[in-house]
Amino acid sequence: MRRGWRQAKLTVGVLAGACHVMSVFAAMGAANEHPAGAGMVREFPAAVSEVRQAVLGVPGDQIIHGTKVFDKDPILTGAEAVPTTPLFAAWDGPGEVFYKIRRNAVAPRHFLDTGDQGTIGVRYVVIAVNEQRTRVRIDAVYVENSHHGNHMSDGTVEKSEMAEVKERLEAAQEAAQTAADAKRRKESAEVVHQTYVRQREDESSRLSNAETTEKQLEEEVKTVRHEVERRVKAPGTDLKAAPFQSAATLKPLSAYAEVLVLIVTPHWLGVETAEGQRGWIAEERLEQLP
Repeated sequence: MRRGWRQAKLTVGVLAGACHVMSVFAAMGAANEHPAGAGMVREFPAAVSEVRQAVLGVPGDQIIHGTKVFDKDPILTGAEAVPTTPLFAAWDGPGEVFYKIRRNAVAPRHFLDTGDQGTIGVRYVVIAVNEQRTRVRIDAVYVENSHHGNHMSDGTVEKSEMAEVKERLEAAQEAAQTAADAKRRKESAEVVHQTYVRQREDESSRLSNAETTEKQLEEEVKTVRHEVERRVKAPGTDLKAAPFQSAATLKPLSAYAEVLVLIVTPHWLGVETAEGQRGWIAEERLEQLP
């Protein structure tokens, strides 16, 4: 009985040891997969082209946002944009991927259980949801140089990097809106200017038409005047009370005295003098005004 108990105890111990060894190897295997940080996903109400442009500026700003190495330094600079990095597994999902790394970072803040010297990696994934919405995913990881240990971000880096994307997108949208407003104001000013020009042209046209009409009226007045006005031939004649030679003389008219024709008959014209006196003059004694 005692021997059997010892064998059972030994068997349990071996199994426990084996389980411990397996858990160690499993942890090592998980470390070698280079897992990303907690990650952060956000959707923006903008087209993928706008969001992509905003994201592109963040990997190239040479800053790892949301972390630092020394307390005296407010930010961690020296980062660089790279086309790919082994710090992350290959991305096999939809969208376009960008990377930023910072080499030789010593125990950076906001990565879990950091130590030693290593490289910080940030991955940005831009995914079009539809024509007016775009999703952005950001992951951050710190990998030590010596032991190749991986340290997940506590989310601060992803949050700070996403804030940079948001700020750049809003700044670009504001600039685009400002440009659109300026374009609208310019177009409105052009419309006002064109309206003013057309009004001036219309006024000029009306004035020109009025001047033409005035000239036409003057010509018509001249024509009418030429038709109804006459002057007495030299050496003068008598203004008669009736249209025949034996009629009484109202007054003698001097040569070139002007009269207005009121009545036309075959041989006599009923006229009015400049003084307003009316009478008759033989047609052959009058001539047209020069």
